[in-house]
Amino acid sequence: MDDNFDDYFESAPEEQPQTHRETEQEREDREIKEATIERRGYSVKVLLALIIIAMAIFLGWWVWQYYFHPYRVSQEKGWIMKVNNEGTLFKTFEGEMISEGYIQGDIGVMKSDFLFSIPTDSLARDAMRLAGDGQRVVLTYNEYKGAVLWRGNSRNVVTKIELDSMLLKPNPYKEAESKSKENEEEKKE
Repeated sequence: MDDNFDDYFESAPEEQPQTHRETEQEREDREIKEATIERRGYSVKVLLALIIIAMAIFLGWWVWQYYFHPYRVSQEKGWIMKVNNEGTLFKTFEGEMISEGYIQGDIGVMKSDFLFSIPTDSLARDAMRLAGDGQRVVLTYNEYKGAVLWRGNSRNVVTKIELDSMLLKPNPYKEAESKSKENEEEKKE
């Protein structure tokens, strides 16, 4: 069948590749070119590895600063109102305290303004003993920028609980309670 069109499906006989022998100069040029390409790829890999290492170091430093390095070490004076053992996976002791700054006048403004976490059982026992007792305490605590699950819900972690050595003021919350009970008793009579 003769149709005057090129047939693309029939294969032409394969041509034998010509064997070419490299000269010494061509071989040297080829080796230099291959080595240059490898070196260039190596420098890019090293640069990427250094960037990744620098980012990992920065991320590690940031996590350490945010979660594990105390932002502030301070003290707070007041009356511990309650201490609870909270948590589903990590049981931690959480507490609330009324600070002196929020106590004004007779019974005016009182609220639990200072929330804190207690990391050890011995400190928690001391806090439970002093909670609602009417004794003014001084809490020494570390404040972190972020809270970690196993350390508690609060960013304030108590490191030391002491009775206030300048214990001149009794708990006004307890005084207000006793005054209100006395007033109720007087009204009943």
